[in-house]
Amino acid sequence: MDLDQIVAPLDIHIIILALGIAMLAAWRIGRCMGRRLRGKDGVKPSKFDDASISLLLAFSFGMSIAKHDQRRVAVVADANAIGEFYTGASMLKEPSRTKLQAVIRQYAHLRFDLSRRRPRPGELEEALARFGRMHDQMTAIVEQAVSEGTPIGVPLTNALNSVTSNQTSRLAAYRDRLPSSIVFLLYTCAIVAALLIGREQGIEGSTDVAGMVCFILLVSIAVYVTLDLNRPESGLIRVSQEPIERLLSPMPIQ
Repeated sequence: MDLDQIVAPLDIHIIILALGIAMLAAWRIGRCMGRRLRGKDGVKPSKFDDASISLLLAFSFGMSIAKHDQRRVAVVADANAIGEFYTGASMLKEPSRTKLQAVIRQYAHLRFDLSRRRPRPGELEEALARFGRMHDQMTAIVEQAVSEGTPIGVPLTNALNSVTSNQTSRLAAYRDRLPSSIVFLLYTCAIVAALLIGREQGIEGSTDVAGMVCFILLVSIAVYVTLDLNRPESGLIRVSQEPIERLLSPMPIQ
């Protein structure tokens, strides 16, 4: 089974709790290893440098932030495209104007409703099918308006193409996640770091419980935020839908 299929369904809180327990256990194992090595010839405490885990945390967090920003930019572009298309539709003659504006309103409301809550299993696929049908309806109305000789045929067609292409871009940004291999490497480095810290303390004969607990908490929080950013459908940090919401205010469903 692919690693993404294993990690994706897991709850973030369970993952972070497991990581904290694993780091604590690794630290205790490292202390036991260090105590056994203490006093032996040629064995010296190796000053552990946590720069490696810090760099990996920064790298992973930076990737998650970048993907979050891509989703935010996609929402703004999507709202602009829908707004331009709605404005173009208002310049058509009846009955094409009313028909096209009605479909655009339904389209925008569906996008907003789907984005502001966690979709149920299979709901995203159903919504994509509805978006496809709406695209077909909008295309048919635009084709009819162009055949009737509307003077805004070219900009209206371009606006329709922009709406379609922006949905593709937004869907790609939504599905773009931090590779599970990097997440797995992050977990592994955190656990190994705890092991080496425990080994160093065991060799020196010292125990810094408070320092280790703070280290585990800091790493766990950093990993939690990274994973939360990586799950736009269920995380606490959500992409603002304010551009779509602002767009909907002058176009209620009729």
